[in-house]
This record gives sequence, C-alpha cells and structure tokens, in this order.
Amino acid sequence: MLRKVQSIGKAIQAVTTSDPDTRVRRLYELADPERQFAHRTTRYINIGYWEDGTRDPDRAGEDLALKLADIAGFKPGHTVLDVGFGYGEQDFAWLRGNRIHKVHGLEVTPRHVDGARAQAESEGFRERAEFLVGSATELPFEDGIFDRVVALDSALHFHPRSTFLKEALRVLKPGGVLAAIDTIPLSGDTPRDTFRTKRLSLYRFSVPDANWYDRRAYARQLLEAGFTDPDVTSIRDRTWEGWYRYWTGLVGDPEALKELHPEAAQEFVKEWSEQERIRQEVDLLDSVAVVARKP
Repeated sequence: MLRKVQSIGKAIQAVTTSDPDTRVRRLYELADPERQFAHRTTRYINIGYWEDGTRDPDRAGEDLALKLADIAGFKPGHTVLDVGFGYGEQDFAWLRGNRIHKVHGLEVTPRHVDGARAQAESEGFRERAEFLVGSATELPFEDGIFDRVVALDSALHFHPRSTFLKEALRVLKPGGVLAAIDTIPLSGDTPRDTFRTKRLSLYRFSVPDANWYDRRAYARQLLEAGFTDPDVTSIRDRTWEGWYRYWTGLVGDPEALKELHPEAAQEFVKEWSEQERIRQEVDLLDSVAVVARKP
C-alpha cells in the first residue's frame, strides 16, 4: 500500500510542475528500469516498427531506430546529434553498424544520460559517443557542426517543437538533414483531454498545446523554421497498429506475463483492462517519419 501511495504521489508531482522539461524528466523517472525491462534484452522506449512477423518490442524498437537511420541518410563519416535519446539504444545500434562516425546525445533525464554513458564505456564507444543533460530548445552546440540531427519518438515533448526545429537548423551544416520519428494527432482538432487512459495519458499531460497539429501543419512548421523539401509521411500502420496488437496479445497470454517482473505484470494487466478505450485513443494518433534539409 505504501508503494502505491508513493507512486501516485510521484505521478501527481510529475504533471503539476510548470516547467516543461522538468515535467518530461519526471514522467520518464516514474518507471523503475529493473521492472520495466525485466523481460527485455534492450532498453528501447519507443513504440516500435512492427514488420510482419515481428514478435517482440526489442526487435520492433531497433527496427524503428534503423528506419530513422534510413530516412536520415546516415553515412559512415557523419557526426550525428540525437535529441531525446532515451537510454541511447539506437545510438549504439548506429555505431555498431558503422552507420555513423560519432554521436552526440542530449537528454533532459539524468538517469538516461547516466545509463547511456555507462553503456558507452562498457562497449568501448567512449570516443565515439557523448551524452549530455540538456534541453532540445537550447542546444548547447556551435552553429553548423552536425551532418544530421535526429529525434526518435521524442520531439512531441519538446517545448515547443518549433523552437527545436530552429535550433536543429542552426547546428546543422549546410545541406544537413533533420529526421525524426514523431507522434502527432491524425487531426489537430482532437482535444488532448480525450486521452484518459493511464496508458496514453501522457498525450494529455506532457505534450505542449503548441505541438498538437497534423501532418500538413508539421510540414508548414519545417518550412517556417527555414528547412527545404519537408516530407512528413504517416507510418502508423507499422507503429501504432503493431504496438497495439503486441501489447493486447501479451495481456491475454498468462505464460508471457510470467516473464514480466511480478509488480510490473500486475500494473500492466490493470492498465490494459481499459483495452477498448485504449483502442479508441490509438485510433486518434498518427506516427510520422519526418525529413527536411538545411539549404
């Protein structure tokens, strides 16, 4: 009971702060990594790219990272800035595959930064990976130094996304590319208050009003920031649809639930008791692959 009360208290604290970066940091500090990833081999926290036959979130998480690398046009000599990198799993996938020369990661959550630094040390990537605590809307880098700026399922939180786009343009080299996998509403007319399930309530609490717009408005934002050739393409049939199929399948599989941390499994089953309502909310969300170029 004490743990439940403490958890509720942390959740309330997370959403009541007026500072947007603090709100996002607290949101992602709510989960206990040991419980969250007990049945996992990676620490991806994106919604995944669910190809036909994909059966686990580790594979889906890495496939979404590789999808981002492909649309960004990574090359072995590139220096990349990854903004909102989570635990940095995608950065190590890109480094292992020799897709990039060096990655700089920026995150508002110190726990994530510490975890990524530890992994860089253990995998021998200390010289090719730098991870810092910082804000997406005040990038602590000089002008024109990156070949690519990317954001994997994170830019929805940047307050506001439009400022991040301008900062990304500033730090990119001429001809450099901004690429993102992002979540937006299918319709900008959908109220954020619609998202009432515990599983998807982050779209009510931790997405700024200024970021709540559809694909067409996203492309306009890129042009207004100074980018050229914006492309905002829906990939929801391989993201949200696969995500929903996997997790609803898991909640109905007693043997698979045994692989979860016991407390995580209990919380998971409770969250997904709202399955029909979650389905309704998922149907309001888009997932997009975003690419634009600095002149």
